[in-house]
Amino acid sequence: MQYELVIKGGQVVSAAGTVKADVAIKGEKIVAVAEGLSGKKEIDATGKLVLPGALDVHTHFQLPFCGTVSADGFTSGSRAAALGGVTTFIDFAIQSKPATLMETVAARRAEADPKVCVDYGLHAGITDWNDERAKEIPAVIEAGLPTFKMFMIYKGQGWQSNDGDLYAALRETAKYGGMVGVHAENNDLIELLQSEADRDGLTGCYTHTITRPDITETEAIARAINLAEAAGGTLYIFHMSTGAAADILRDARAKGINVHAETGPHYLLLDDELFKREDGHHFATCPPIRKPADQAKLWERITDSTLEVLATDTCTFNSEQKATWNGDYKAIPFGMPGIEVLLPLTYTHGVGAGRFSVNHMVAMLSENPARLFGLEGRKGKIAEGHDADIVLFDPDLKHTISAETHATKCDYEPFEGIECTGWPVTTLLRGKIIVWDREFVGKAGDGTFLKRKPPVAIR
Repeated sequence: MQYELVIKGGQVVSAAGTVKADVAIKGEKIVAVAEGLSGKKEIDATGKLVLPGALDVHTHFQLPFCGTVSADGFTSGSRAAALGGVTTFIDFAIQSKPATLMETVAARRAEADPKVCVDYGLHAGITDWNDERAKEIPAVIEAGLPTFKMFMIYKGQGWQSNDGDLYAALRETAKYGGMVGVHAENNDLIELLQSEADRDGLTGCYTHTITRPDITETEAIARAINLAEAAGGTLYIFHMSTGAAADILRDARAKGINVHAETGPHYLLLDDELFKREDGHHFATCPPIRKPADQAKLWERITDSTLEVLATDTCTFNSEQKATWNGDYKAIPFGMPGIEVLLPLTYTHGVGAGRFSVNHMVAMLSENPARLFGLEGRKGKIAEGHDADIVLFDPDLKHTISAETHATKCDYEPFEGIECTGWPVTTLLRGKIIVWDREFVGKAGDGTFLKRKPPVAIR
């Protein structure tokens, strides 16, 4: 039998194992994975790893924040994703009062739908939990957003939820199979430490990390986990940054609490000494990058699967936008680019460094995100019936990360000078080639909005 398109001769990777096989594609779907397949069109994958497209479940494109809008819009951000082997991202529809959740989702989709180069979904960001929001939950899930986000900080932004709101949302979303994700930092403690820093005359970017020590995250995460257990809800922790929090997560999961979490490459590879540089404000995120001891513990908890997902929290602000801080560490636009280098950094410093297998990498970047975020059976695997989201990855190709060559709309690069061994060279989105030999050949509108379903069994 001759298929429309066959990827031949590569090593097909899944969480379960790696096999030499050909991959046949018809239309947008994978229709066969076996040796000896032939196609009207064939792509030679000899010497390549054939990976499922990565899913980055935490991005902020075109985000109004800190008095500006993140530099990467949906087109430039998703183009960078494609070049990095990411074929699905999940961004946010964050409610601005008095808009409803459904109004917010509709407005966000209107911004993104015609612009995306890869497939995408949205989390619903809740900023004013009340009876009306509770009534919206079934409709929001039906619209394809089974995951929500609430903020334990950003009081000044008007986003912060209190403990009662979080408890009620966890309890209500659980009725419909939803999951609540949190930005977990202790706002009151941060404000106290900032006022003390002001009193003591502390200025400069390093004050950002002084006023956000580990306890500001670990206390908030422990509190959120306790609330989730009491409410019978499902909790997801975005951008975990501390080793102590990763151990809290491990203990909670061992108790059977339904909590899941991610960390990202910036927490694994960058540390807070960078804040002492003249351009240290370029590296400011919330939570902040931490210390080498935190990095070591996070790697440990990734390797033992306590942390199930790697995601980037991509939120690009260029040097002009970052410069608006004018020496006030509290006014830095928080965020960095990262989606373009998620896959090669994970391969180089995870697989290449001997920390875990390429199969474990695929679990964290593809299979686990698809399972946790309602895309299992469609995304995350190279298997019959799944979308043909496929990356040809050259494990021997060396590339030094640089602002001169990256696609993101940022004039600096947080991972500048890091050499990667292993790089994505070709990307297919639902059977269509959108990156060929490291050149983007797709277009805005190639991507589509994904209506996600509540996972059948999230544990």
